[in-house]
Amino acid sequence: MYIKGRDGASPAGGLPVRMDAGRGRLSAVLDIYTIIFLALAVFIFIRLRSVLGQRTGKERPPYDPYSRDASRQPPPAAEAPRDNVVNLPGRAAPAPVADAEEAEVVAPAFRWKGVVPEGSPAADALDRIVAVESDFDPAHFLTGARSAYEMIVTAFANGDRRMLKDLLAKDVYDGFVAAIAEREARGETMESRFVAIEQADLQDVTLTGRTAQLTVRFVSKLISVTRARDGAVVDGSPDTVADVIDVWTFSRDLGTRDPNWKLVATEVAQ
Repeated sequence: MYIKGRDGASPAGGLPVRMDAGRGRLSAVLDIYTIIFLALAVFIFIRLRSVLGQRTGKERPPYDPYSRDASRQPPPAAEAPRDNVVNLPGRAAPAPVADAEEAEVVAPAFRWKGVVPEGSPAADALDRIVAVESDFDPAHFLTGARSAYEMIVTAFANGDRRMLKDLLAKDVYDGFVAAIAEREARGETMESRFVAIEQADLQDVTLTGRTAQLTVRFVSKLISVTRARDGAVVDGSPDTVADVIDVWTFSRDLGTRDPNWKLVATEVAQ
């Protein structure tokens, strides 16, 4: 295409002028921007590579808990503790159990130690009593026997038949009441006062059927005096502390509702 002047002649000596000259300049500008963007991309790539590193082929594979080789791979990082979680103290590891051959065999302790001799008939009888009444305790029995001993001696001296009836078996009660009646017939009075009960030891134990009998040896210090009608001392002394040893036997039918032991026999030891 040619552009003509007003007079019909072409400008610049009639040289042809192409319309795509402007397009060439625009293309040149775009090429400059493309080069700049490529340069920036290369610069950013180099910076990222220097910061993040590059693969060398020796990196560890990602941890897979379901893999057969999971035990050889490092476990995943522990989760950071949260503020609202309280870590409880762990239990101590149980102590190793020794082999049966190395373990020392410890015999069970004799449960009647200090009460009756080990292996004695009395110990066997106590075992059979506990088999019937599991709450039976010889120590508790001896405490009650001490109290009963003091109450019976004092009641006999005072002629308290009602007290004696609750504590004595019938034949023993009859013997005590007969002695009291004879003393009263003579017009005599008796006074007894305990200074101390020094010992109360279980001497014998028997179990016949369901009837248990326990014999106790008492060692006590006692002041006892018997006076005639006129006040004269007939027996004992109001100022002398006598050493008294009595052997008494108490009995009770096991398995009954009545928890009381009754005196069934008395003996004065020499």
